[in-house]
Amino acid sequence: MSESTTTRTELTAQYTAQVTGDLEHNVKEQDRVNGEIQALQQLLAALRHDHAMLVNMQQALGVSPAPEGPTATGIGAAVPAPREKESAEPSAGKRTRAKTADAASGRAPAGKRGGKKPAGKAPATKAAQPTLVELVRGHLSALDEPRSAAEVAGALGQAHPERDIRTTVVRTTLEGLVAKNQAQRGKQGTSVFYTTADRPEPAAAPEAGVQPERGA
Repeated sequence: MSESTTTRTELTAQYTAQVTGDLEHNVKEQDRVNGEIQALQQLLAALRHDHAMLVNMQQALGVSPAPEGPTATGIGAAVPAPREKESAEPSAGKRTRAKTADAASGRAPAGKRGGKKPAGKAPATKAAQPTLVELVRGHLSALDEPRSAAEVAGALGQAHPERDIRTTVVRTTLEGLVAKNQAQRGKQGTSVFYTTADRPEPAAAPEAGVQPERGA
């Protein structure tokens, strides 16, 4: 007999012994499990018998029947998990339906109705302020003597400190009034003075020889 044949024979014997041992172990396990199943079935039958007797006694005593135990098909039926999520879903569904109803009716969501107050009318704007033209014309009308553009600008600046009244702008305004015949312009030396159109023009400056001496 060759060496390869001897090796193969030895391996076959080892596998045969291992398979035989596994089969014996499997059979023993089946017998053990069957025995446990039979014992559990007997215990279950005894419990059912006791349950039936207790129910009959309860009915005979006129007591309300207690909740029935586990069904015959399941030993220790699984208990449903707590329904916290399900209990929370109805309220969430109500909120969703409320939002949908609000959106359909054009109303604000309920959570926002009592919060921020609806914006009312915009605060009343300040009373319309008179224009610079009106201020200049009114100032000239209240004067008895002609005034220069600088004097008019200074007086209006004191009367209306909130406004940025500049001499150059006042002079331009005065010239515009002169062009519309709403003011008059006159010269006294190199200075220009303005007055309203319904007042006499400023008197011309006296001749240089007659004019009293003034400081240089």
